[in-house]
Amino acid sequence: MAIQDIYPTALRLLGRPVLVVGGGPVAQRRAKGLLDAGAEVTVVAPVATETLRGQAASGLLTWEPREYRTSDLDGVWFVQTATGTAAVDTQVAADAEAQRVWCVNASDHEASAAWTPAVAVVDDVKIAINAGGDPRRAMALRNAVATALETGDLPLRRHRKLDAAGKAPLGSVALVGGGPGDSGLITVRGRRLLGQADVVVADRLGPRALLNELAPDVRVIEVGKTPGHHPVPQLEINRILVEEALKGNRVVRLKGGDPYVLGRGGEEAEFCRQNGVEVEVVSGVTSAISVPAAAGIPVTHRGLAKGFSVVTGHEELSEVPARPDHTVVLLMGVAQLRDSAAALAGSGLPLDTPVGIVENGYLPDQRVTIGTLGTIADQAEAVGVANPAVIVIGDVVRVSPFAPQHFKTADYSTITPNRPRVRSN
Repeated sequence: MAIQDIYPTALRLLGRPVLVVGGGPVAQRRAKGLLDAGAEVTVVAPVATETLRGQAASGLLTWEPREYRTSDLDGVWFVQTATGTAAVDTQVAADAEAQRVWCVNASDHEASAAWTPAVAVVDDVKIAINAGGDPRRAMALRNAVATALETGDLPLRRHRKLDAAGKAPLGSVALVGGGPGDSGLITVRGRRLLGQADVVVADRLGPRALLNELAPDVRVIEVGKTPGHHPVPQLEINRILVEEALKGNRVVRLKGGDPYVLGRGGEEAEFCRQNGVEVEVVSGVTSAISVPAAAGIPVTHRGLAKGFSVVTGHEELSEVPARPDHTVVLLMGVAQLRDSAAALAGSGLPLDTPVGIVENGYLPDQRVTIGTLGTIADQAEAVGVANPAVIVIGDVVRVSPFAPQHFKTADYSTITPNRPRVRSN
């Protein structure tokens, strides 16, 4: 049998009787696949694995503890041989051929009337690969295709919007954290969901380059905010998510960082659930940790800091430990930097505490400014520091490769590197 002799198809075995001859590990795997397809499975074998016996005891399948008989084929739609004995498998295959029943002969793939492909399921897509009778080759190809679908490298988006009854399927919402902006830092799950989306509701600080990879008919709704300017209010964003999902669309809310870290993702998820819309939350690499890392600054470091706090404005700083060994990460804090520095100093944090500002983390125009609590506001104003930026305050800034060699001197500077990467000690 050559691969050209194969006519690829898929059997719908729900409720149909099928026969598995054999009770070993191969028979166990084949029986599981048939059960997953909804078939009524009968296993004929003198001895069966513990799993097969357990499935029989629970009523999932029928086990006949004896040798195969030709009459076992009566009324079945499909047969799988897996006895490990070529003569028995050949006899079963011959009997099946005589009764015009499709049979997979595990002992002789060349003589088999049907082949079992290597199978994987991704979302509602089932991948089945035949590879010329080479099962390891088929499995390798299956795994590669499945991985490409899982990571969004292959199009998994559905195009038929009506089911067999002519009804639109229920839509859904995925709140996807896109990380700090570099398209390579979105999670595999987030990338996959983006590839399935019918509608993308996009933030300004998400991985924007990925939007260029979407199919032309995927709608992108821009709802990006800047400090003090919210052209699309949060309540309107919530409404858009629900409205589009109720139309049967798969909606991805593509956000920067993590949707549950100062991203109002909790409000969006709650609104969706209140309106009967299925919602999934996909964590992202929060900018509070990843952007400092882009400049080689860990938020914790042995001997320097055991904990950290993430805040968005100087009002919360009175609750933060005012110690250089407790890292403070300020998000969206450029406009209030001078007030924040004064608040921390007023709480007792020494003026020579190191401070680092990372603008456009992980992007080509990333810039790192390093100073102290007493000097950083003037430095930031002098060089025009602007959002998006993350401000890190504490002794951990000393670890950065961009920190001055003699950090306690007044020799601080602004550095514009070519996309620096994290370095380890």
